[in-house]
Amino acid sequence: MEKKQGEEQDTYYEVKASSPIKIVLITLGVVFSIFAVIVGAGGYYLYSQLQPPQPGSDQKVKVEIPMGSSAMKIAQILEEQGIIKNSKLFYYYVRFKDETGFQAGTYELSPGYTINEIIEVLKEGTEAETVRFTIPEGLTVEETAKRLEEQGIVDAQRFLQVVNEGDFSDFAFINEIPEDVPGRKYRLEGFLYPETYEVYKGASEEEVIRKMLSQFEKVFKEEWFQTMEELGFSLYEAVTLASIIEREAVLEEERKIISGVFHNRLNANWRLESCATVLYVLGIPKERLTLADLKVESPFNTYLHDGLPPAPIASPRAASIEASLYPEKHDYFFFVARNDGSRGHYFSRTYKEHLAHDAKSRGNF
Repeated sequence: MEKKQGEEQDTYYEVKASSPIKIVLITLGVVFSIFAVIVGAGGYYLYSQLQPPQPGSDQKVKVEIPMGSSAMKIAQILEEQGIIKNSKLFYYYVRFKDETGFQAGTYELSPGYTINEIIEVLKEGTEAETVRFTIPEGLTVEETAKRLEEQGIVDAQRFLQVVNEGDFSDFAFINEIPEDVPGRKYRLEGFLYPETYEVYKGASEEEVIRKMLSQFEKVFKEEWFQTMEELGFSLYEAVTLASIIEREAVLEEERKIISGVFHNRLNANWRLESCATVLYVLGIPKERLTLADLKVESPFNTYLHDGLPPAPIASPRAASIEASLYPEKHDYFFFVARNDGSRGHYFSRTYKEHLAHDAKSRGNF
């Protein structure tokens, strides 16, 4: 049958007009397919990351969750120990489930546990045994190691090795400790903060040291940095002077007075002449130093060398650090122990006055 000319034109336009619609539909189909693949791949990734690292494993790993750990910190510990695959996803999963009440302790966890099993174990807690110990102010690193070993908490030799070789760079103040200090035996001398601590039985030497460094970081006030800058002190120098004050001062009310004596001497370019630094060199306790003791050669002997010793001589507490930065203003340049049972000192402005006080002190001894 013969078509009319108008009918042929209508058919032609109908086909041509439908082509863009087909293209759009095809494009949408492709986009949807790609989106479905992406969503599927993403979902599979999330699913796989939340699965146990070793499904079905019976292996157990000792994991310690320190007291005060946040959910993110716990997640990081679990990932480091190989108990979970992804700490961030674990953290967000816990947040999504609104899980709380995780307890500190030492756990036996398996890389075969599911996330929900891990959550339940951490919520139930553990009866892990803890030990308490006290580090008095003014101890050296060696004295601290010995004390801890006597209490069965650490191996002293291993403790001292970790003091010098352990990586504690995550504490910001560690970067303030200079390298290769002449005569220094222990890198962390002065920074193992004196305090009473509680750790889990069997804690490693590094964990014990970290406890003490963390306490130092906690007590060191932010405003002290500005004061150090005004005095021209580095943090290491402030702790060094504080350690001398700690060993010299007994009475709380004399701490800043003694600091003032040392500041007066430093400002006048006098030697500190601190008996505490000589005792540090000798390494033995003595009631009275001899003239021979005062001549012992060491960069720590402030009777022979100008300025501060090259490193701290003990672990000062916060009060001594504060005293080193906020000395009492006075014109004393000398002090000597009273030796009259008061545990205090005679303070003198002149050397003549000091000699008289020294004679009086010896008469009390």
